[in-house]
Amino acid sequence: MTTPKTFHVKSFGCQMNVYDGERMAELMAAQGLSATDDADAADLVVLNTCHIREKATEKVYSDIGRLRKDGRKPMIAVAGCVAQAEGEEIVRRAKVDVVVGPQAYHNLPKLVADAAAGRAALDTDMPAASKFGALPGRRKSGPTAFLTVQEGCDKFCTYCVVPYTRGAEVSRPFDAIVAEAKALVDAGAREITLLGQNVNAWDDAEGRGLHGLIHALDRIEGLARIRYTTSHPNDMREGLIRAHAEVAKLMPYLHLPVQAGSDRILKAMNRSHTRDSYLRILDRVRAARPDIALSGDFIVGFPGESDADFEDTMSLVAAVGYAQCFSFKYSARPGTPAAEMDGFVPAEVMDERLQRLQAALNASQLAFNEATMGKPCQVLLERPGRKPGQKVGKSPWLQSVHLETDAAIGDLVTVEIVQAGPNSLGGVERVQAAA
Repeated sequence: MTTPKTFHVKSFGCQMNVYDGERMAELMAAQGLSATDDADAADLVVLNTCHIREKATEKVYSDIGRLRKDGRKPMIAVAGCVAQAEGEEIVRRAKVDVVVGPQAYHNLPKLVADAAAGRAALDTDMPAASKFGALPGRRKSGPTAFLTVQEGCDKFCTYCVVPYTRGAEVSRPFDAIVAEAKALVDAGAREITLLGQNVNAWDDAEGRGLHGLIHALDRIEGLARIRYTTSHPNDMREGLIRAHAEVAKLMPYLHLPVQAGSDRILKAMNRSHTRDSYLRILDRVRAARPDIALSGDFIVGFPGESDADFEDTMSLVAAVGYAQCFSFKYSARPGTPAAEMDGFVPAEVMDERLQRLQAALNASQLAFNEATMGKPCQVLLERPGRKPGQKVGKSPWLQSVHLETDAAIGDLVTVEIVQAGPNSLGGVERVQAAA
């Protein structure tokens, strides 16, 4: 097989996969390969996969087939959590060239060279040594950037494959994170989102916790905004809650998945929190930052979920008033305890429950958006809009805002919200009066 000269990375799933995809692209660029936005024109296609849901896994195999249509034979590398979970099965089933897990992708250049030479190219090891030290310096430019600070999970929720595909919880060193954040800001980032499977579990030997890390990033000149995701209720420490009141750069947005409103289902999920403890955390966060936007995740149709259990979820949604949410039907993942549980919920029941839940969540999101009408806020411009002179950016509450402005991408502009839809806002730039 010919050594590739061009590459394309396609990432599925969460923000951590987006970060990993960017890092793999930087690895290949450092080897002299040229990036292309057209997967059909690339010599090497890296499919950076997600294993959370069954359809995501099957989509990978569908993409492999599409890439090989019309007799094309690009080198195909499957990376990420599907690669970790299925390993040699991917090679057998789809005859791909490279398979690399999420803890070994720093070895991608060597694996590509092995595949080009006709050698086996599979690496799903989870080495004790961190991959981050082997990655090249950041080249990312643009107004927003992701930065992984923590990986893995020790929570072992009964429905989740993450502990098996990403390994145990590991925190990156404080100094390495701060150095990478500074490099991102030097490359043009105005906003950094800290990432982790349980990002608020981040800690170091000095016990600084995520709040200590946020305070350190707050001191970086040129960085305007800080966000973090995804958090676990059990790791929501008091210092992190106080940071929402103390750090102006920390945006008023918290994604804190609850998954269900029924204590019985939460126990079956091994979530280690209750409905009441979750609500008490939100009360403390709102006391620290009254304007905070709350987001969460929900699963409907978990094994054994009764009508009463689902109504508990609906009442929790009504009690919280979410600004955004993600909701899914339960998807059994092989090897997880929940996949062996009794009490299968019929597909048609799951469908009806999901429709009801999403209708309630959409109504809650629209109500939150409408409540911002008439408010002035700062918007970080991220990209051009569809209309001439239009740009799109994010509010402090992570809403997309469309406005006409001459300001540049990466600028923070003061905007008054004048329109509110279910998924985005319309704004008018406020021009400061001359003194």
